Amino acid sequence: MAIAAATVIVPLGILFFISGLFVNLIQAVCFVLIRPLSKKTYRKINRVVAELLWLQLVWLVDWWAGVKINVFADNESFSLMGNEHALLLPNHRSDIDWLVGWVLAQRSGCLGSSIAVMKKSSKFLPVIGWSMWFSEYLFLERSWAKDENTIKAGLQRLRDYPQPFWLALFVEGTRFTQAKLVAAQEYATSQGLPIPRNVLIPRTKGFVSAVSHMRSFVPAIYDITVAIPKSSPSPTMLRLFKGQSSVVHVHIKRHLMKELPEMDEAVAQWCKDLFVEKDKLLDKHIAEDTFSDQPLQDIGRPAKPLLVVCSWACIVGYGALKFLQQSSLLSSWRGIALSAFILAIVTFLMQILILFTQSERSTPAKVAAGKPRMTGRVQQQ
Repeated sequence: MAIAAATVIVPLGILFFISGLFVNLIQAVCFVLIRPLSKKTYRKINRVVAELLWLQLVWLVDWWAGVKINVFADNESFSLMGNEHALLLPNHRSDIDWLVGWVLAQRSGCLGSSIAVMKKSSKFLPVIGWSMWFSEYLFLERSWAKDENTIKAGLQRLRDYPQPFWLALFVEGTRFTQAKLVAAQEYATSQGLPIPRNVLIPRTKGFVSAVSHMRSFVPAIYDITVAIPKSSPSPTMLRLFKGQSSVVHVHIKRHLMKELPEMDEAVAQWCKDLFVEKDKLLDKHIAEDTFSDQPLQDIGRPAKPLLVVCSWACIVGYGALKFLQQSSLLSSWRGIALSAFILAIVTFLMQILILFTQSERSTPAKVAAGKPRMTGRVQQQ
C-alpha cells in the first residue's frame, strides 16, 4: 500500500474498525439475549444496527469517491424495489458488485435486510464478515455435497423474515476475469455449448434450490446486469479509498416467481437462458455504452450515509481524545510503540479487505466434468 494512499486509508480504517467493533458488540449481545426470546425483535434491531456499519461503505461510494450509479429499470419494477421480498441474480462483473447492491438496497430502504450467498471465508473478515454472520448471510464452501443442507436451512429461516429482504445469489460462482472467461469458453467449446463473451457459465444447483424453497413466499426475481462504460475505469476498493470516481450502469428486470416452471430441470434451464440473454444485453451495452431498452431512474444521493459517518467520526474522535488525555498513552515510548502497533494492525486489516475484494485473487469456481453434448445448451453444474 503506497504511503500517500495509506494516509487516507488508515484514518478511514480506524473509524471503520472501531465503530464496527462497537456494532459487532451490540449484535452479539442482541444475538445472545434477544434472539432466543424473539427472533422477530432481534431481526428488527439488527437491521438498524447493521446499517450503522454498512452505511459507512455506502458513504464511501456515494460521498467519498463519488461513484455514479446509473440504474435502468421500468417504472413499475423500480417502484416495487424495497417493498417486497426478492431474489437477486446479478452478474459478478466488478470488485465492488456487492457494494453497488448495498447502495441500491439503501435507496430502496432494505439495506439492513439485504442478504447474500457468500464464500465461507468471508465470515472471518474482521468486523464486516462478523456483521454479515449476525445478519444471516449464507456462507458456502463451494461444494454442493457440503452446501446443500446449508442453503436449505438458510432459506427456510427466511420464511418468517419480518421486513422485505433481498437475497443476492451470484450463480457464476466467482468474479469475472478474462482468464476465467477463457476457461469458460474452452469448457463451452468442449461441450458444444453457447460460447460466453461477457459472463461466466452459471452454476444452477443453488438457484434451483433457492427457487424450490422460496417460491411460496418470495414473489419476484430481479435480473441485475452490471456494466462499466468504456470511458470509466473499473471501480475497486482501493480506488474508492483513494476517492477516485467511476461510473457503473445497472440494468434491472423483474420476473415473477410464479411464472417460473415447476420442474427443477426446467428451472435450471431458465437460469441458463437468462445468462445467455444477459450476455446479449452486455454485447449491446458494449456497442451503445448504455442500456437503451429501459428508462434511466434517479436514485439520488441521500444525506443519511454522510450523517452516519459524521456522527461516528465525532463519537470515535471524542472518545479517542478523552482516552489519550486520561491515559497519557503518547507520553512514553511504550505507549508510542503500542500506538504504532495498533496503526500497523489497522493498515494490515485494510490491506486484507482490499485484497479480498480483488477479482484477480478470487477463487475460480469448479466446473463439473461431463461428457460432450452437442445440444447448444449450458450444462448444469
